[in-house]
Parts: sequence; C-alpha cells; structure tokens
Amino acid sequence: MWVLMPEFFLIGCFTFYFVLSLSRVPWRIRPLSKGLALLAFFLTLITFGEQGEFFSGALKVDTFTQVFKAICAFGFFLVFCLLKPEGEDHEEGYLHELYGFLTLSLLGLMVLVSAEDLLSLFIALELSSYCLYVILPLRKGGYLGSVEGSLKYVFFGAVCSALALYGMGYLYALSGTTKLGALVVEGGLFSSLGLLLFSVAFFFKLSLFPFHFWAPDVYQGASNSVAAFIASVPKVAALAVLLKIIGLFPQESKGLKDALWVIAVLSMTFGNLAALVQKDLKRLMAYSGIAHGGYVVLGLLEPGIEAKVAVSFYALVYLLMTLGVFLVLVGVSEKGKDVLIEDLSGLYSRSPLFAFTLAVSAFSLIGIPPTGGFMGKLFLFVVAYKAGHKLLVLIALVNTVLSLFYYLNMVRLAYSKESLGPRSPLVLSTLDKVLCLTVSGLLLLLGVFPSPWTDFLYKVAV
Repeated sequence: MWVLMPEFFLIGCFTFYFVLSLSRVPWRIRPLSKGLALLAFFLTLITFGEQGEFFSGALKVDTFTQVFKAICAFGFFLVFCLLKPEGEDHEEGYLHELYGFLTLSLLGLMVLVSAEDLLSLFIALELSSYCLYVILPLRKGGYLGSVEGSLKYVFFGAVCSALALYGMGYLYALSGTTKLGALVVEGGLFSSLGLLLFSVAFFFKLSLFPFHFWAPDVYQGASNSVAAFIASVPKVAALAVLLKIIGLFPQESKGLKDALWVIAVLSMTFGNLAALVQKDLKRLMAYSGIAHGGYVVLGLLEPGIEAKVAVSFYALVYLLMTLGVFLVLVGVSEKGKDVLIEDLSGLYSRSPLFAFTLAVSAFSLIGIPPTGGFMGKLFLFVVAYKAGHKLLVLIALVNTVLSLFYYLNMVRLAYSKESLGPRSPLVLSTLDKVLCLTVSGLLLLLGVFPSPWTDFLYKVAV
C-alpha cells in the first residue's frame, strides 16, 4: 500500500481542510497549503518505481501511471502557488473549502489515472468533476459569470458523463466484465459505438470539439487560479486514460479512427479561428486549449509506444506552457479581475521577468524552437505521419501558422507598446520569481534537451 501513499496523504489533507472550515481558527493557511501541496508532489516522486494492484484489481499502479500522477501533482503545486490571499480573487470565509475541494479533485484525478475498472474509473471521474462544480461560484464579488459558467459546467458534464456511462453499459454487455484489460472490443457497430461513447467523458475534459461549449464561459467565470487548474491538471489525467482507451481500439475499426480524425481537425480549426477574435485572455486560453486538444489527438490515432511517449511528453509541456500564461495573468490581474489582452501592453516595462515568461510560454504554445512546445508538436506530428495521416499533419501545420497571429500579438503588446494609462511597476515576490524561472527554464530545457525525458518515457512505456 506504500505506492498509494500520495492518495492517502491527499485524503488526510482534505480532512484537515474540512476540520479547519468548521473550526474557523485563524491559521496561516496559505503557506501551509503550499507546503502540503509540495509534499504531495514529493510523495509521488518518493513512491516512484513501486507497483501493485489494489481493491481486487480496480486500481493498478505502474511506472507509467506514476509519471502522470507526478505531472498532475506538480501542476497542483504550481496552482496552489498562484492562489491569492483570501478575499482577493474568491469570497472571504471560503478559503478552507477552496483548498479542500481542489485537493479532493486532485485525489480523483490520481485515482482516475490508476483506474483499471469501469466502475472505479467512473467514480474517480465524477469525484474530480464535482469538486470543481462546487468551487466555481466562489469567485469574489458574486460575479454572475461564475454562476453561469458553473451551471454550464454541471450541465455539459452531466450530459457527457451520461453518454460515457451509456457506452460503459454497451462494453459491459458485450464483454461481461468491467475490467479494462478484459474488455472484448471487436470491430462491430455496437462495440465501436460503446467505445466512442465511453471516450466522450474524456473528450469533455480535453474540451475537444464538439464537447467544448463549456470551456470559454467556465474559464472566464472561474477565479484566475481555479481557471488555471481547470485548464491544465484535469487534461493531463484525461490523456492518461485516453492512452489506455486507444489500446482497446480494434485494428480493423476504421470508423473509430475516422471519428478521431474529424474531431482533431474540427478542434484545431475551430479553436484557432475562435481565438483570433478574443479580447479576454482567459477566453483566449480556453479556445487555445481546444486547439491543443486537437493537436494531441494526432498522437492518439495509433496505439503504440511512440504514441505513448509523444502524448506523455506533450502532457508535461502543455501543463507548463499553460500555467506559464496563467502565472502572468494572475500577476497582472488587479484584485482577481479579468485580464484583457490589451492589459498586457507595456508589460516589459512593468516586469521584464513576467514578459519573458509570457514570451517563452507563447512561443511554446505556437511550437517555435527552442521551446518544449516545438518538440512536443514534432513528436505528435511524426507519430501521425508514420501512421499514414499525412493530410491531418498538413492541416495541423496550417493551424499552427494560424495560431501565430494571436500568440505573437500577446508578445507584441508586452514588448512593443506602452501601458494603457499610468500603471505602477509590478512587484514580484520571491516565489513569483522562482515560478517564472522554473516554468520558463523547464520549457527551454525540454526544447533544447528533450532526450533525457523521452528516453525515460520509452523505458517506462514498455
């Protein structure tokens, strides 16, 4: 059970936050919460290499699973570092609840990554989602958009969960088991339909077209730090599950791959076109996430070790470059307010380090060398090209060029224009500086020296 220590630790953290929410004792909770989040990440590293099956095979932990657990825990720690003081970007009196439900959501995502049974997978999926439904309306000021975003998130989440449950029913009826490894998925209509419906819940997490409608309103309605979590960590866990699902695809099932092909094209194209006309930075990141979900589908079209490595590499890179943008967004935001793209004007004169972090993250989102985003896209495109999807790779390249316009516009504003009106320089804390250097440094390191990470992934993906 030692390998499940991170999960047990998160249960303890949630219990701790729950007790504090009842006691109303004036603890210095912010630094303590960061320490607990960092400890959760360290526990995923300490237990690395341990393996085992638990609860009659409902959970299976191996080295590859632990890679995704570690990435999720690292993103969780970064998000906790972005959380602002009580009353600044969320309602006063709900700080313990915010920390507690974020922790419980991470617990659900970790269990989701390890789940090897349809029932445990569905329970973990719902646990991770319900926690986010609860904390979305906690944004400061009774912001109407947060309630609207929360309702859309609940509604679309419920519909996609119902479709996934319906697909699970098909798979169980055809196979007579709920174990993922024992599912018999043939090339017939019902098995293909069941597998596609089962995947809908994770398409929703990735905000793939046409399951993306919730994303822009949820991102804009949530507080900046909560939006950062929704935009990054759940998507990493969803990719881990989708890698398991594509292994179930029968080789002769051309219809399933055609469906993924269409979803990839629509997600990339719609996401990039919609992002071109956005004025709010969080809405832009929502549509950017839709486009990047389309890119990552290129690595899901063909099961195999290369696909696993490409998707895993991109999962880490996407987490870093998304949180890099949100790190700047949270720093620029005044008392948790929304940030318009034009608010980035003159950012270099206010904070050169923030401007540099934004530039590195934007270049990585585009896929410009020498950033990790370039190598991540290259690996995905190579996997799709080798699988014979040459037209899809060409469409992805065209969409990459299209994304230049709105990503480079952010960098242009940050470096080439003066601030709109008088604005004081941004004072960065020591933690902010460390986070900026860490995120930027890792993105550049993964772009210049990707081999150590990819070699490691090849070893654990076997």
